[in-house]
Amino acid sequence: MKKALVVLTNVTRYKGTDDPTGLWLGEATDFVEEIQNAGIDVDYVSPKGGFVPLDPRGMKYVDASIMKMYESDDFQQRALIHSMKPADVNPDDYFVIYYTGGHGVMWDFPINSELQKIALSIYHQGGYISSVCHGIAGLFNIKDDDGEYVIKGKNITGFTTSEEILAGKKKVVPFLNEELAKQRGANFKKKRAYKEFAVQDGHLITGQNPFSPRAVVKLLLVAVS
Repeated sequence: MKKALVVLTNVTRYKGTDDPTGLWLGEATDFVEEIQNAGIDVDYVSPKGGFVPLDPRGMKYVDASIMKMYESDDFQQRALIHSMKPADVNPDDYFVIYYTGGHGVMWDFPINSELQKIALSIYHQGGYISSVCHGIAGLFNIKDDDGEYVIKGKNITGFTTSEEILAGKKKVVPFLNEELAKQRGANFKKKRAYKEFAVQDGHLITGQNPFSPRAVVKLLLVAVS
């Protein structure tokens, strides 16, 4: 079995503010735990490589399993301190790319053409593109060889406008996931705010919010079994 590639943000603050953000920790650890329990290895990449900051708000929603992985030397070293750069990644090694969230991703995921090429390569090889919550931002600018958005006409989900309002961040984010997905021609699906939900459309698997990483993995593992 090939490996899973987990994408993390390098952004430390909401642009134009002193308000800190970063990776929503559980969106990485929940996914990785489920993947590793299935006997699959994981690598970590970020747009710049190296240091990955944590969203302090996400640390309010940790549990024993999240903390166990957070405290592990492997996760600290390979995910949070020495994440790979896109140039270090060979897409042939992976069967899935998984974009984690935290608001920071809205600034560095959509503009990274290297990650887009990696995702498209994995996709073209019969692999999967997946995301959770704000990680959907990594999918918005991936185009196929015909110049069409990969998500066009596809059923996908991500952090909703209503969830953004409840989070109190609607006025500071650069775009709204739900609106941009529709502008890209996607069929945006959702359930009630902050309820676990994931949707699969072919080789795209997306989760709605921080409570959905395990649902993403469940769909993924069924798809490859």
